[in-house]
Amino acid sequence: MSRNFWSGDSSTTNFDPSLQADVLVMGGGPAGTWAAWSAASSGARVVLVDKGYCGTSGCAAASGNGVWYVPPDPEAREAAMASREALGGFLSNREWMQRVLDQTFANVNLLGEWGYPFPTDDQGKPYRRSLQGPEYMRLMRKQVKRAGVTILDHSPALQLLVDSQGAVAGATGVNRQSGKKWAVRSGAVIIATGGCAFLSKALGCNVLTGDGYLMAVEAGAQMSGMEFSNAYGIAPAFSSVTKTLFYNWATFLYEDGTPIPGAGSQRGRSVIAKTLLTQPVYAILDKATEEMQANMRKAQPNFFLPFDRAGIDPFTQRFPVTLILEGTVRGTGGIKILDSTCATSVPGLYAAGDAATRELICGGFTGGGSHNAAWAISSGYWAGQSAASYTRQLGDQATQRDIEPVGEAAFLNSARSHTLKAEQVIQATQAEVFPYDRNYFRSEQGLTESLHKLNDLWKEVRTSLAVDDNNIVQAREAAAMVATARWMYSSALERRETRGMHRHLDYPQQDAEQQHYLISGGLDKVWVQAQPLNTTVQEPKVEVGATA
Repeated sequence: MSRNFWSGDSSTTNFDPSLQADVLVMGGGPAGTWAAWSAASSGARVVLVDKGYCGTSGCAAASGNGVWYVPPDPEAREAAMASREALGGFLSNREWMQRVLDQTFANVNLLGEWGYPFPTDDQGKPYRRSLQGPEYMRLMRKQVKRAGVTILDHSPALQLLVDSQGAVAGATGVNRQSGKKWAVRSGAVIIATGGCAFLSKALGCNVLTGDGYLMAVEAGAQMSGMEFSNAYGIAPAFSSVTKTLFYNWATFLYEDGTPIPGAGSQRGRSVIAKTLLTQPVYAILDKATEEMQANMRKAQPNFFLPFDRAGIDPFTQRFPVTLILEGTVRGTGGIKILDSTCATSVPGLYAAGDAATRELICGGFTGGGSHNAAWAISSGYWAGQSAASYTRQLGDQATQRDIEPVGEAAFLNSARSHTLKAEQVIQATQAEVFPYDRNYFRSEQGLTESLHKLNDLWKEVRTSLAVDDNNIVQAREAAAMVATARWMYSSALERRETRGMHRHLDYPQQDAEQQHYLISGGLDKVWVQAQPLNTTVQEPKVEVGATA
């Protein structure tokens, strides 16, 4: 490497020189593990790095996950594709949806062949529309290791490496337990680091801080759909468990016990958010039969842990609820992909799962599991195959290029008149993205005020953030959260309508003239521009593996 990203250290002797791969996968959730397995199964040497422990970290590993698994029956597939088109603001793409349904069906069946313990339905057939996170991710780690993938646990990536042409050629990072720095030279990199929940403590989301977004844009990639980033999950006020399926059987109440009109409808979360601005909201799962109650406890046991610990029976006793920001984890915005390979606009860089935009299959609205789970499975599989193919065509030069790190946020060591701590940056960002009346219900004035503060905060991150080897991970997380919030709010200001989960109080109607994507990017200066909808699945315009 021509220069190092560590302050005060210009050598490369602290790095393990043996870490070379055809494909480097960043992230160990469903998308990352499917990508790693797919690339390795294509003959590639693969290294997977995870901020936590691959198989237990991330939102999918924390509990049950619904899956958009639909058998290849034409009527069933048509109903599945049509089911959320209106909710998503008609931004989804039927060809992409069909591809995802096909690949998800095949890969979930493959899980069954690998030994996943699918339950059976009343006819004795395997029920494959949901996956228990612990069992699912334990199996995926096992399969990844069987495929020969090298796994670096507790080893978050911090910077991408690029060659002289700007093509991605690996990444650098650190092991959080040992403090040892690592660098992986690779032919291609897949970002599968998940979305950004801004350290809101939503279940399984505190490793999801937008790190992959920041690294991608630092290398020159673009974002898409970042206005669709204001997802909030319902949770007991005394817990961070944001699994929301069972609230379909809830009655929501004011403090005096009166039901809240509309709170249990499809748009009920808006009613709950509006009510929470002025008073508490309570819930009781009183619509579940005794048989359903037993099945609920079996399906999602961790949903009930907070209640059991508090001595509350949620089926007979009311409890206070809140909404916790899940941002782009249950939103649809993310890194823009160019074509069917899941390639970004940067040669050698691919994106999968929640790190990539999901507008292609669900437009401007999604939720937990379902489409997200299917997209992670499918996009991870495609990205792995594509990255392996790209590297093969690079040949020997894949790991022999002159490379250097790209991206400077939290790495600069200029003279500073004052320093800003990472905790301060995080808290200042949360103050702009957590409030319902700033993010859930958006207005031009509110977005403009928040964006002004976030832009000033970014300038401070670039010039005054106190960083050393002991807090570099937190500092990069803080920088990523500020950057993510700026792409979010810049895009939200540009979409002057209400569409999908983006609710604009000044423009409460959907505008047919704005049925397009919003692409964004930039660091010191954020930009946003409209792009027409993709009506077909884009095939690669150049041979996979060619560098610009």
